[in-house]
Amino acid sequence: MKTFLAMVVFSVFWLSTVSSLTCDFPSNLWCSSTEIARACKVEQQCADRISADSGTRAPKVNFGVYYECICPDSIQFINSQLSPTFLKIGSIINLELVPYGKAKEKHVELLKWESTCHHGQDECLGNLIQTCVIHILGNMSKIYPFVDCMEQFGMWPDTSGQTCAERLGVDYKAIMNCVDGPLGSKLEHQIDKLDPPLTSVPWVTLNGVHTPEIQNEAETDLLRLICDTYTGIKPKACQQDKSSP
Repeated sequence: MKTFLAMVVFSVFWLSTVSSLTCDFPSNLWCSSTEIARACKVEQQCADRISADSGTRAPKVNFGVYYECICPDSIQFINSQLSPTFLKIGSIINLELVPYGKAKEKHVELLKWESTCHHGQDECLGNLIQTCVIHILGNMSKIYPFVDCMEQFGMWPDTSGQTCAERLGVDYKAIMNCVDGPLGSKLEHQIDKLDPPLTSVPWVTLNGVHTPEIQNEAETDLLRLICDTYTGIKPKACQQDKSSP
């Protein structure tokens, strides 16, 4: 009983101390905690740093994009919605990229599959290049610039892949070894193809869920959709988005 009372007293003391904080801290400490930031009235300005530094921050928003590398609608979505959003608030997004779309695969021999793609063999090549890039680079901070670069070109994945690799300092020979060898075939066979299958491209999921409403919001204002879904302290870009007309 005494232990319980002591805990209650400590909790009340701690809460009263936090709630009564005044901004008696040097400016270099204002973003060191949520409580100090709140006392100094800079909580929103410090949101990005506090979110990044906090060991108990809210989970990232899981966002999946199932696309085809030279599909006009996929290119439009990536260039107009996904890239600007990921650039601004990528720190709160757990992004999954699946370059496959409506492709169909055929098992041709032991451990080898061949794909037929919605927009022809150039698209199959581009999808496979990006699948190998995702596998080889591993980290989305390295993967996304490569994918974004290719999608800015739009077409001709054989040319854009090599050009983007040179621009970003990526070993293109390693990528093509994957594409031309058994690893690429295996990776594409193992790709998440959704069940039931998608019916349009691009196809998005938000925290593992796809609905027509989520799809429409993502294509209209992805930044706002991610910001509204995130349960932690909103990054500054989210606040700027809400203040815009």
